[in-house]
Formats: sequence, C-alpha cells, structure tokens
Amino acid sequence: MSHKKSLSNMLQDGSASIEALPFERFRKYGPETLTDAELLAVLIRCGTLNSTPMEIGQEVLKRGSIYEKGLNGLHHLSVKELCEINGIGEVKAIQLKAIGEIARRMSVSSKNDRLCCNNPTTVAKHYMEMMRHEEREQLRILSLGTHLELKSDKVIYQGTADRCLIEPRDIFQFALRAGAVSIILLHNHPSGDPTPSNADCKITKRISTLGKELGIILQDHIIIGDNKYISFRENKLLDFN
Repeated sequence: MSHKKSLSNMLQDGSASIEALPFERFRKYGPETLTDAELLAVLIRCGTLNSTPMEIGQEVLKRGSIYEKGLNGLHHLSVKELCEINGIGEVKAIQLKAIGEIARRMSVSSKNDRLCCNNPTTVAKHYMEMMRHEEREQLRILSLGTHLELKSDKVIYQGTADRCLIEPRDIFQFALRAGAVSIILLHNHPSGDPTPSNADCKITKRISTLGKELGIILQDHIIIGDNKYISFRENKLLDFN
C-alpha cells in the first residue's frame, strides 16, 4: 500500500483546501504568486504519509540554505543529498536538478545574446552566478569576434576541488574551430578567494605568448570567487599589449 499523498487525494480527504494547495493556486493565480517552497511543491507533487509536498519543498530549501538562501541553494545540493529528504527519491531528485539546470541555461542563453566582452566587470558579473556555485575548478573559454562580441563559450576542463589542469593545446583548438579573433579565459576558485596562484600566473603567461604566435589574442583571464573576482587585465598582472 502506497503512503504517497497526492494533491488530488488531499482535496478529496479534506486535508487541504483548494486555496492552500500550491498546484491549485498556480492554476488559479499563476506561478508568480507562489513562494519558493510552493513552486517546489508543485514539482514534487506527491507527499508522504507524514509530509505534504509543501513540507518537503520547505525541507529542500532548508537543506539548501546551508549553502545559500532561496532556490539558489538547490544548485549546491547533490542528487544524493536530495534523496536523503523523506519523500524524494532518485527520480524526483534528478528532475529537480534538471529543472534547475534548464533555468540556468535559459538565463545564460538570453544574456549571451547581449554580452559584449569589452569590460572585465561585465564579463565577471555575467558568469558569477554560474561559476561561483561550482565545487570543482572549472575552466571556461570565451571566443570573441572582431568587436569583442561573444561568439561562443565552452567549459573545456573541470578539475578537482583545488586544481584545474589546463592544456593550452585544447584552448587554441577550440578557439580556432570557433573562428575566434581573441579569447578570454575564466575559471573559478571553489575556496571563494579569487587571488591568482603562481600556477595561474604561469599558465596565463604561457597562453598569452602562444596566442600571439597563433594570432589569437588573450584579452583577459578572470578568476571567479564568491561574489568577487580578479581580472589579470585590470590588475596589470600580465602585459596584454
């Protein structure tokens, strides 16, 4: 016998009114009227014998708030952590993570169409939310056109929690395929401190030198921390002339 309690069953047995149920409120008033927990409850849909979908949604937010408040905390929760919540199995956990990733990609896609990479602050703000949540170092290359407009971007390497091995060959292979005139490198520091390491400085100098030889200029290397960044160009850490 299933212990799941669906929204329709809750209506039938009188355990909740139409106005109180997130799914019904969504239908009547629209998604913008729902709280974060209510939106999660709509996705979760079925509760357990002891917990409603709303209560499960609140627990998801509570677990995520250890890392960050609101729905952004969901980015930090792994499938395994979500499965530890009573009422969420592997399928539902994967669905929640997939929806979060869809939302992230939609946001990135719309912003990329308007992004001009002539200002380190603009670039850092654009990628901050995307990269500062990563628990491993991630290297992203931005391929730019003649007017520093973004042609394409790609994560070309993901490392360990404290190390990202960069191969210049991979960087320039992607840049050449994308028809880049110049490039910007971005990577994150999971520690939250964007201060460049000696290895960061050495590899940036090497890539800049190789880029000049290939005719693909390195415009900048930006390191993303926790709501802060360091630009090699802004801080004159490398000769970009």
